[in-house]
Amino acid sequence: MTLYSTTHQDVDPEETGEWLASLSEVHAARGTNRVRYLLAMLLEQARRSGYQPDQLLTTDYVNTIPADLEPAYPGDEELEERIDSIIRWNAALMVVRANARFPGLGGHLSTFASSADLYDVGFHYFFRGKDGEASGDQIFFQGHAAPGIYARSYLEGRFDEARLDRFRRETDKGAGLSSYPHPRLMPDYWEFPTVSMGLGPIASIYQARFNRYLAARGIKDTSASRVWAFVGDGETDEPETLGALSVAAREGLDNLTWVVNCNLQRLDGPVRGNGKIVQELETVFRGAGWNVIKVMWGREWDPILSADRDGLLRRRMNEMVDGAFQKMRAEGGASIRTHLFGGDPRLLDLVSHLDDAQLGALRRGGHDRHKVYAAYKAAVEHRGRPTVILAHTVKGWDLGDSFVATNVTHQLKKMSIDELRAFRDRLQLPIPDSQLDQMPYFHPGKDSPEVRYCLERRAALGGAVPARKVRPQHGVEIPGKELYEEFYGGSKSPVSTTMAFVRLFTKLLKDKNVGRRVVPIIPDEARTFGMEPLFRQVGIYAAHGQLYEPVDADQLLYYREVKDGQVLEEGINEAGSMASFQAAGTAYATHGEPMFPFYIFYSMFGMQRTGDQVWAFGDARGRGFLLGATAGRTTLNGEGLQHEDGHSHLLASAVPNLLAYDPAFAYEIAVIVEEGLRRMARETQDVFYYLTLQNENYAQLPMPGDVKEGILRGIYPLQRAPKRMARHVNLLGSGCAVNFALEAARLLAEHHGISADVWSVTSYQQLRRDALDAERQNRLHPQEAARVPYLLQALGDAKGPFIAVSDYVKLVPDMIARWLPGRLVPCGTDGFGMSDTREALRRHFEIDAPCVVLATLDALVQEGKAKPAELSEALVRYGIDPEKWRPSSL
Repeated sequence: MTLYSTTHQDVDPEETGEWLASLSEVHAARGTNRVRYLLAMLLEQARRSGYQPDQLLTTDYVNTIPADLEPAYPGDEELEERIDSIIRWNAALMVVRANARFPGLGGHLSTFASSADLYDVGFHYFFRGKDGEASGDQIFFQGHAAPGIYARSYLEGRFDEARLDRFRRETDKGAGLSSYPHPRLMPDYWEFPTVSMGLGPIASIYQARFNRYLAARGIKDTSASRVWAFVGDGETDEPETLGALSVAAREGLDNLTWVVNCNLQRLDGPVRGNGKIVQELETVFRGAGWNVIKVMWGREWDPILSADRDGLLRRRMNEMVDGAFQKMRAEGGASIRTHLFGGDPRLLDLVSHLDDAQLGALRRGGHDRHKVYAAYKAAVEHRGRPTVILAHTVKGWDLGDSFVATNVTHQLKKMSIDELRAFRDRLQLPIPDSQLDQMPYFHPGKDSPEVRYCLERRAALGGAVPARKVRPQHGVEIPGKELYEEFYGGSKSPVSTTMAFVRLFTKLLKDKNVGRRVVPIIPDEARTFGMEPLFRQVGIYAAHGQLYEPVDADQLLYYREVKDGQVLEEGINEAGSMASFQAAGTAYATHGEPMFPFYIFYSMFGMQRTGDQVWAFGDARGRGFLLGATAGRTTLNGEGLQHEDGHSHLLASAVPNLLAYDPAFAYEIAVIVEEGLRRMARETQDVFYYLTLQNENYAQLPMPGDVKEGILRGIYPLQRAPKRMARHVNLLGSGCAVNFALEAARLLAEHHGISADVWSVTSYQQLRRDALDAERQNRLHPQEAARVPYLLQALGDAKGPFIAVSDYVKLVPDMIARWLPGRLVPCGTDGFGMSDTREALRRHFEIDAPCVVLATLDALVQEGKAKPAELSEALVRYGIDPEKWRPSSL
């Protein structure tokens, strides 16, 4: 393989041979390092002299593996061709039938049509299953190709026709087929969600890395597992797709193979109409340190390229832009002759023996299983670097003229009878014309050679793929109550909830049972969160260990990297951290090893920046803890607009299997973490948790009695009024704002003759979900005794008004407004964040204790229990400017 264009004629082959022979002799005598040094010096001399080759990272637009170096194909190609035809037909018919019966249901025909051979070769020879205790391979399937994967499972007998006919119809639980790979909806089949696009590729990199992490820590031998990611060339425009390539190279992840389906088209048109996406990606991947294999042209091109003595065809292929390749492919053989070969009589002579039909039938490399097999075999045998295979294909291949390479092909969901007939003929399937109007599936029979071949190949490779297996989880004992008891007593000295969590987390890591299964994930903020003791305690995972002496080696808490380190310190990389979180949080299914990831991050840059990955984690049925540290709009004073989170709980509230909590005290954190581990480890529930942590130091109160149920379900009484007065209110506080509610209760009693009960609301999300469930239960079972929401059970005979205060936007407490037995007045932090002292910020957002008092008095005025004059007096008493800047103003 060359690293520069070879389109120029070799005017002195003998001299070229001498140079190459000399290089081989040096390598034999002095080794690889010497060869690399000499090449580097030659390139440096060429650079200085002004004749360095152009496009140093790009090879010609031809196959990387020469035809004479391809391995022999190991299978029955004729039989595999029939299998391929059956799968192509059923994949297309699944979508066509669905949209004929339910117009607008959607689905995609053309992506799988372009990648069928890429998958077939993998299924027949490379993708390892999970029979026995094996982890098998982890395969990230291109989401839009899902119908083709279903079609293969139908051929293998895993699905019947009725199941195929429920493609994209899933409300009958467990009976349908999801639109894309969704483990949440098909928990025994799909492993990894790969749509939204871009998330699968980055997840695959961190999955491969996590496999190495498990092995390095002695938890699971993953040496037999390979990670495969099937990626669309248009998908590479997503920042997440290419953003972590250097991680894979730096870590030496030769257990990772990407297959980029380069059909040159995205959803609306060409990926690079004016450029060459394959060449662009080759430069990107090679520059990032990957091994690059290009599969450009099928075997029919080999004699044509071999006859290209002057390199004219290579030069023309290098010059032609993708938009031109797409156009001539759509127009057929005559167009190929004119536009690719017509510029020079010598080029035309190369294909003079082919008519237009034969020229149009010349395949791109991704449609030739010989070429694909050679690339896959080279990839799995390569050592030291990850491999990307750039496979040149045609979108809509074999579907017909209205599909092949047209700009609208991605949106086409239907086929006419004439199109079906032509499609059947191309695939040579024995389906009579009389049945075409029924749009039939085709199955050759469970005892047919095609089915037996597929099942034999899968058995040889370890079982069905895709498959998600959740094995019984033995030997995972969670800590007993003694680990948590110290947090129940509180602390008189000021401590932040972040520090309380770090103390709890440190104890978890030391636990003899669960400690080794805890995975700390930190995006370069360990010192911010006070977690640097972990560097010394369990070490930072580094594939190559620590090859240097750290600058702080003489300090107790030095930066310690080790091969079996436990901390995943991801750098300034929330997307990568979230990908690691997914790999760890799904290890119970992927590898049969339950792991418990704790990903702690700047809350503003977690739920917001990587929200799509949070949803993907829920889809993947992941388990773990998300810790939004430095949380709240006003606790992170001085950091400014983009750093102050006042809405992550609003975002978290929408994820169905995410339990979101805003704890105020250490004992609340302990209760929530204990329950989370119980549900994940003992009950094996596919849930995950979001806890917000503040960096503000204040006294940690002791747990006021047996309030564990209230903490977990969302609300409990923190402080009852010593004496109930004629005017009584209920104050609801969350997180650090519980302190504002407690102070407001004191001010109301001392200055206004109003008593108040203070409630700690740990989760508005959980209260709302429970209330909605009760409402639904009662609606659907009108003759049964009405179920009472936990919110009302906890409140008992409490009446309004209810004044809620938190460091989050008012919509968060508003989530429970319609179930409260009285008026709700939310005090929250609507508006942009800004820098100032905590006191100034809380006055600005009107959530400090005096503002809570003011909101209380206003609520009583609205109910006729207070005079407006009391409000005016309070404004003066507490120095609140009635003309102050409105915090939610633009």
